[in-house]
Amino acid sequence: MTSNPFFEPSALAYRLPPFAEIGEEHYLPAFECGMVEQLAEIAAITSGADDPTFADTVVELERSGDLLTRVANVFFNIAASDSSAGTDAIEAEISPKLAAHRDAIYLDPALFARIESLYRRRDELGLDAEELRLLEQYRIRFVRAGARLDAAGQVRLRELNAELAAAATEFGQNNLAATNAATVVLDTAGELAGLGPVGVAAAAENARSLGHPGAWALSLQNFSNQSVLAELADRDVRRRVMTASLGRGLGQDGRNGHVAVRIAALRAERAALLGYSDHAAYAVQDQTAKTPEAVEEMLGRLVPPAVANAEREAGELMTAMLTTDSQDSDADLRSWDWQFWSEKVRAERFSVDAESLRPYLELDRVLRDGVFFAAEQAYGITVRERDDLVGYHPEVRVFEVFDVDGSALGLFLGDFFARPSKRGGAWMNELVSQSRLLEAQPVVVNNLNIVKPPAGEPALLTWDNVRTLFHEFGHALHGLFSDVRYPFFSGTEVPRDFVEFPSQVNEMWMARPEILANYAKHIDTGEPMPAALVERMAAAERFGEGFRTVEYLGAALLDWTWHRAPAAEALAGVDAETFEEEALRKAGLAMETIPPRYRTAYFAHIFSGGYAAGYYSYIWSEVLDADTVEWFNDGAASTRAKGEAFRRELLSRGGSVDPLEAFASFRGRAPEIGPLLVRRGLAD
Repeated sequence: MTSNPFFEPSALAYRLPPFAEIGEEHYLPAFECGMVEQLAEIAAITSGADDPTFADTVVELERSGDLLTRVANVFFNIAASDSSAGTDAIEAEISPKLAAHRDAIYLDPALFARIESLYRRRDELGLDAEELRLLEQYRIRFVRAGARLDAAGQVRLRELNAELAAAATEFGQNNLAATNAATVVLDTAGELAGLGPVGVAAAAENARSLGHPGAWALSLQNFSNQSVLAELADRDVRRRVMTASLGRGLGQDGRNGHVAVRIAALRAERAALLGYSDHAAYAVQDQTAKTPEAVEEMLGRLVPPAVANAEREAGELMTAMLTTDSQDSDADLRSWDWQFWSEKVRAERFSVDAESLRPYLELDRVLRDGVFFAAEQAYGITVRERDDLVGYHPEVRVFEVFDVDGSALGLFLGDFFARPSKRGGAWMNELVSQSRLLEAQPVVVNNLNIVKPPAGEPALLTWDNVRTLFHEFGHALHGLFSDVRYPFFSGTEVPRDFVEFPSQVNEMWMARPEILANYAKHIDTGEPMPAALVERMAAAERFGEGFRTVEYLGAALLDWTWHRAPAAEALAGVDAETFEEEALRKAGLAMETIPPRYRTAYFAHIFSGGYAAGYYSYIWSEVLDADTVEWFNDGAASTRAKGEAFRRELLSRGGSVDPLEAFASFRGRAPEIGPLLVRRGLAD
């Protein structure tokens, strides 16, 4: 193929990919050409002078693979956000090839020899701090990728990496198919009692789009406790929704339970081959946690008080159930009851219910007058929509971001609505990473899964939707504010247990009085959310902290247990459901009423994403987040001054400095866990 939109850098603003020109037929040729091109670039490096220099080895390594990066950034975003049978087939074919390509680079003995030579002479090279860190990080990456293994070990490592890449793709595609297949289709509107008019209309439109005209369809999101459970009054419908959610990919016909066991076994074998006791030990070595013991100490400290809080909450919910007129023969609190009765208790105790908040939380207003406005107040940036630029799907919106001095900073793409072709959850991708070396400005994407309203109707959000908008834009800011020389360090290229920190900090703005007052306005009247409702909402937020912490810890410790398996043999013949049950029991989290946020078969973070043995990172990062929010709120300086310091010392630095040193540079000390314990109600 001689004509391919990937073969040359995009001529559009900020090198935005020319989506209008890209077809599925372009991906495989661009991948194949990109891999060939990068290997030729690597060969040129290794055939250079015997006495390597930083410029002819490390810098050229950073410059290599431009075409491959262009196509991979676009394709894997599409594969997650707008997949098709064609992209599924391409992903299944290309993933093992990309794993083999990566191995061809990191297991190249001549290339590693040059890196090793530079590393031994690092003190003589006159490198600045960023250059020295780049050299050190490359050496670590080569060693962790198996550069020191003997020939037989490298052969087996290549096989394992190819198998893992294929299995992760299989898991992700199975998960999307299982989630779509588990959609709950209802025959009558009466079964949706409790759901607001917008929700009922959206369910009818969803059913129509899925080929069930005249019915109502509740599609699942990629976590256990579906948001709709808080509203559905029909207990049997709630049971059906929860059963469908928890059963995805498991059972007699469930494929992902088997795939998960296979992935865990392959990772255990790879860790042993590389000299580690288990995959968790391998995963955390280059994170800020450093050791499995540090992770286990923190998680273990949180479990008992979290469970105690959750048990107290369960007692309150049970009391509420028993004082109603319900004649249900099953009077026990079940997992499908928790969210519903939590809302009832919140409504009674705090006079707040989810439906009463929605009219104040319209998507466009939350986005412009909340998310963007908060960034303007903290960092001085402005955001303007670019209707002349085209995204990869008709629903994708493109925004240009300007710095405080009016200079162009980058592009932000927002893809907000759920659709059958999009995987569940919410995430940020980079289509173009910032780099002064490559003269590239950032182009970043936020993907969410907000239920799309019927045509002509406003998109009214839940409070959780609002939190997700702010959270994901925190990731976007991390990419947009990046100001580094080398792409290796750009934006969110930081340790996994640090990457959630900036996005969690960005959640703080959603409830700040001056921000909330700017966006929380009634869709019909324009009246601001009443101050009394704001106060009650803040109090209601604290109710249910036990549930949220136990739900999260269940998933974190389930992930951890899968990846503490000492050898592949330990997982031979394991049944995923049995393993999961035993893991939760040993962790002290086997609460039938609170399933883990993700069960094994739809735990995409760890089996088809990058969070294997790393889901703990959300609460590890929250230690930094809670401490930082306390700093922002201490009144020692203005919000704008604090925002500038946070951006300068941390957000702009990417991975070019040690993350905890970056934290200390603006906080003045190492992080402390106290603020997190207070926030989660665990201080006592």
